[in-house]
Amino acid sequence: MKAQNMKQFLLALLFVPLAALASEGGVRLDKVDVPSDPAALQNGARLFVNYCLSCHGLSFVRYNRLTELGLTEQQIKDNLMFTAEKIGEPMRIAARAAEQKQWFGVTPPDLSLVARARASADGSGADWLYTYLRSFYGDEKRPTGWNNTLFANVGMPHVLWDLQGRQELDHETQKLSLAQPGRLSPAEFDRQIADLVGFLVWAGEPAAGFRKQLGIGVLAFLIVLFGVSYALKKEYWKDVGKH
Repeated sequence: MKAQNMKQFLLALLFVPLAALASEGGVRLDKVDVPSDPAALQNGARLFVNYCLSCHGLSFVRYNRLTELGLTEQQIKDNLMFTAEKIGEPMRIAARAAEQKQWFGVTPPDLSLVARARASADGSGADWLYTYLRSFYGDEKRPTGWNNTLFANVGMPHVLWDLQGRQELDHETQKLSLAQPGRLSPAEFDRQIADLVGFLVWAGEPAAGFRKQLGIGVLAFLIVLFGVSYALKKEYWKDVGKH
């Protein structure tokens, strides 16, 4: 258990310098209302598997944990489980690390803790991811043909470009404009990204929902216990002042 915690800590450290670079760029983060309903998280899982899992794994999340989003094991096997044979295996990447390093110049990181790591660095992990995934623009000077206003000279290509379209950057105003529309409208694309971010936030701490429910239950129990104790105290002491 200690070894796993150490791995998580080291992975979180990997993302801290990246968040610092983003802060130096002075880009204002867009706020996102992180969805938590099962339908949105299921859609986020679908987007992650189809667009991200070829390069980025979720090694701390096993496929069977997706049942906590309201999916059956059969649905997971039929629609989401493409990099494993058993439902209890981690969500590993489909590509090899050596191939990724050759393609992108660096091995893409595991995203199990990306939302928590960004939050620990700048206090807004979900907002950072939401802004980053919507801030790609075409840049022929980059090896992949893409760049990002939040993360300058990023090695990652814009894998969601067919949904968003191609954006261009006005270098004078530093504003992005949609030069080539994608399959989704800007509002629809933003909703899809919010679902993806919601899934990544969930993946960073799948037990958070259970802990919140448990906390509410404990508080309710303490309130009831306080009421009973107060009633007993009044009953016990009611005749003391008469003597």
